[in-house]
Amino acid sequence: MATDGKQSEGYQGILHWVDPKDKSGEFKRQQSVFRDWISKEPGARFPAEKDRYHLYVSYACPWAHRALIVRKLKGLEDYITFTSVHWEMLEKGQLISSLSCPVEDAYDMAGWRFATAGEDVPGENTVPDPVHEQYSHLRDIYFENNKDYRGRFTVPTLYDKKQKCIVNNESSEIIRMFYREFDHLLPEKYAKIDLLPSALENQIEETNEWTYNDINNGVYKSGFATTQEAYDKNVKTLFKSLDHAESDLAKSGGPFYFGDRMTEADIRLYTTIIRFDPVYVQHFKCNIRDIRSGYPHLHKWMRNLYWNHEAYGSTTQFEHIKYHYTKSHKQINQYSITPVGPLPDILPLEEEVPAVAAAKQ
Repeated sequence: MATDGKQSEGYQGILHWVDPKDKSGEFKRQQSVFRDWISKEPGARFPAEKDRYHLYVSYACPWAHRALIVRKLKGLEDYITFTSVHWEMLEKGQLISSLSCPVEDAYDMAGWRFATAGEDVPGENTVPDPVHEQYSHLRDIYFENNKDYRGRFTVPTLYDKKQKCIVNNESSEIIRMFYREFDHLLPEKYAKIDLLPSALENQIEETNEWTYNDINNGVYKSGFATTQEAYDKNVKTLFKSLDHAESDLAKSGGPFYFGDRMTEADIRLYTTIIRFDPVYVQHFKCNIRDIRSGYPHLHKWMRNLYWNHEAYGSTTQFEHIKYHYTKSHKQINQYSITPVGPLPDILPLEEEVPAVAAAKQ
């Protein structure tokens, strides 16, 4: 999963989230490796062109989800094709039983895999890789670029079909390419959508800083902690920042984070908040409060985006989200049991949980 260019770590295995030698028990996210840029400038190595680039995502991954949302908001569906991997991500040495290949071959595969022909997996374009029919895993594309690659195989990954190489695997940069670099090719109604307006850019950047560190990454720092001290510290910071976001939304008047204008701040926060109740509360032990009963303004804001804006709702795939975390993180959930609740995954716009509804009467 992409990293916003933050902390670096050596290769420790696909699911080896905390180095056992690190006595702090702290999860440290690796730095993205591929950092080239699509540009509309003449002579660019990666020029903005229609149907040249392919985006690899996972519906489960909040970082990849950002890219899917922006792709749709900016009307880039006909310009950038995409494939979603299967929700299953396993460590090398764990048998991928659903693959139609010999057992000895299955043991040698790891990480995000593509759906196989005939698999019935929900989500648009959750299919075998259409760009590389011979590839079974995302890792194959990374090794195509560098046979000695030693990092993680992350989504989103932006790939140039013409030069046959990875352009970028940093979600915060991919979404900003999508904001403006294709505008000269787009119809006016999409070209004029500005998700990083200059008048709000400083506020957005300030919000991004604590949102990323404390919320987006905070759920992982809580869930992957291997000491009580690391967990306690990070989960308390997470909820302090959720309180901050709740306060900001109460003051903004909505429906968006900065009032009546949708911006990058909405996109980057949404992909964590929409996963919070279905996954992070129980799986990552982020259970001081949940969103639906503990944060009325965040809850209303999230539901507005999901139900009223197709780019958010249509790219949110709860089966991928719930199955990926609970069935791939075996160091947290040994038997891969996926909890049934909460039900429903997201409440209708005007419905509240009984305790909240009763409090309003």
